[in-house]
Amino acid sequence: MVTDPAAATPETGFVDLVRLMTERGVGALPVVDADGHVLGVVSESDLIAKESVRERPRAALALLHRHAERVKSRGTTAGELMTSPAVTVPRDATVPHAARLMADHRVRRLPVVDADGVLVGVVDQGDLLRVFLRPDDAIAEEIAAEVFLRAMGLSPAAVAIRVDAGLVHLEGQVERRSWVAVIDSLTRAVDGVVDLRNQLTYQWDDTGVTIPEAMVVDITHEPR
Repeated sequence: MVTDPAAATPETGFVDLVRLMTERGVGALPVVDADGHVLGVVSESDLIAKESVRERPRAALALLHRHAERVKSRGTTAGELMTSPAVTVPRDATVPHAARLMADHRVRRLPVVDADGVLVGVVDQGDLLRVFLRPDDAIAEEIAAEVFLRAMGLSPAAVAIRVDAGLVHLEGQVERRSWVAVIDSLTRAVDGVVDLRNQLTYQWDDTGVTIPEAMVVDITHEPR
């Protein structure tokens, strides 16, 4: 992400917004209050409405769209022009989560905020795509260390981890069938993973195990 993003305040004027976007080469700016909390986002499309209303619409449906544009075109400051609330992403969010937010909300840039909602950066589509340039060896090392050793408590030596242009291949055997799905999910979340071919097998199927009724302990009451 960009850690020193350009930002506007609600009082930033139209011309200054255009100048900021042009100078920084961005298509949108987060709008923040005096404490840095993100209030909204103003984009090029918000600004272009001021020009678009000058052309006479040719159809009734266009008139309805033009009314919404005309309302926005009357704005002269970021606070009047911005889209609020802003779609933001926590700074500890994963790349897939950020990508999903962009896709769901059809935006190209996301303000990154801390736990208090204060702006700490901006991530764009280019930032998310660059993660797929990560070296295959680095991806394999993270899968071994973070997925198998740290998260699952398993020795990476028990499986074969191969990465080719971001495509991960896992082969070997683990103890439980339920672990295969967990490993699958954790591996796909590793930065740089394009796809996964999970060929892990298991020693026994624990997914269909039921606990005999006589062994069920009632935990709805406090112990006496």
